[in-house]
Amino acid sequence: MKERHTLAVLMEDQPGVLNRVVSLLRRRSFNIETITVGQSEQPNVSRMTIVVNGQADEVEQVGKQLYKLMEVLKVTDLTDLSCVAHELAMIKVAAKAQHRAEILQIVQIFNARVVDASPTTLMIEATGPEVQIDGLLTMLRGFGIRELVRTGPVAMTRGSSAVGLKDAPRVEREETIVANGALATVQ
Repeated sequence: MKERHTLAVLMEDQPGVLNRVVSLLRRRSFNIETITVGQSEQPNVSRMTIVVNGQADEVEQVGKQLYKLMEVLKVTDLTDLSCVAHELAMIKVAAKAQHRAEILQIVQIFNARVVDASPTTLMIEATGPEVQIDGLLTMLRGFGIRELVRTGPVAMTRGSSAVGLKDAPRVEREETIVANGALATVQ
């Protein structure tokens, strides 16, 4: 049965890596729901969060294929791990004068904030779990959403368990890097 998987991928910060990762997923017929890439705690190492739908064994195989890319240092399926996953949404909503107070009340309930205002619209920034963003959107749809952008989730495991290379034993990190053919030294 297909289920939603969140993958955390640590990789060298090199041109073309994102393209190679996306191409690999495309060749395996995976539809990427969301993909977010940014800096990690390690210099020259980026962290990619990818959300895909697939069977557990298919996603495991994709993880193994990702390791074959020289720049990929670590792949972790966060699906069954205890983690915090948040996303960012910016919502431009129609805001007539008679509805502004109600919209502001909804924004406050969802711990969002107004980041821009015009005579006819309010731009709202919200961060949090996907269900919270979905709930806010449901409440705002009645006023008329003019524009919407969402990042997709970024996720980290809770507590002391880490997906990064920093907390892994030095030998394990070096083996991971050597196994993937990477030349970078991770401190």
